Amino acid sequence: MDRPRFHLAFPVKSLAEARGFYGELLGCPEGRSADDWVDFDLMGHQIVAHLAPGECGGAATSAVDGEAVPVRHFGLILAPQDWRALADRLAAAGADFIIAPQTRFAGGPGEQSTLFVRDPSGNALEFKAFADEAMIFAR
Repeated sequence: MDRPRFHLAFPVKSLAEARGFYGELLGCPEGRSADDWVDFDLMGHQIVAHLAPGECGGAATSAVDGEAVPVRHFGLILAPQDWRALADRLAAAGADFIIAPQTRFAGGPGEQSTLFVRDPSGNALEFKAFADEAMIFAR
């Protein structure tokens, strides 16, 4: 293993909807599953959708560069061309954008392309890209 991989478990209200969003729309291959959970390969990271409708949601936000960013979210940092392709695919599918594709921190440290989207269970995901990877942790 070249670098550590993360594992994230999160609640969903429907495994069928999770399979549609993560498997079909995002293109995450499915791994193991049972009646109440399913593993997905999110670009080499293991995410697990657990059937737990009462745990879904999360409305708290934090102000970041003029946007109300969901406090509870997860996602990936992609190459710029992969980010653009995903943004276009999500828009074409009518995805539920919380924050539409945009540039954050323009001209400053940490400049990035970013978007936030909700899955069918209300979980927030952020996908971002940096033209200069040195900006990922820039202050």
